[in-house]
Amino acid sequence: MYPADLKYTAEHEWLRTPGEHEGSVRVGITEYAQDALGDIVYVSLPEVGTTVAAGAPCGELESTKSVSDVYAPVEGEVVARNEALDATPELVNNDPYQGGWLFEIVPTDPAAVEALLDAEAYQATLDG
Repeated sequence: MYPADLKYTAEHEWLRTPGEHEGSVRVGITEYAQDALGDIVYVSLPEVGTTVAAGAPCGELESTKSVSDVYAPVEGEVVARNEALDATPELVNNDPYQGGWLFEIVPTDPAAVEALLDAEAYQATLDG
């Protein structure tokens, strides 16, 4: 259920290495998170060029149920955002690991990515 090639956070974000931009990682939310949120109707993402701090809120996902913060999984600079979500926020629900990605970051410390949870450890946080 959770792709083994990704890294995960306890806040239900995933990271894919590499991203489309040199040195970047792609960030999205997990199947678990999109299911808990329900139908996503609006996405607010950090602007390209923004520096984000690990663990700090950097965007929002608004669903028919609630508004949820998106947290930066690592410190770094935002180098891309998924502009398709402006018109079709439901991509986050329909395809959370591909078309529903949120943004890309060039990490300040690439080792921070490796310190995140693997799929098995993430699953364990849900089972606990």
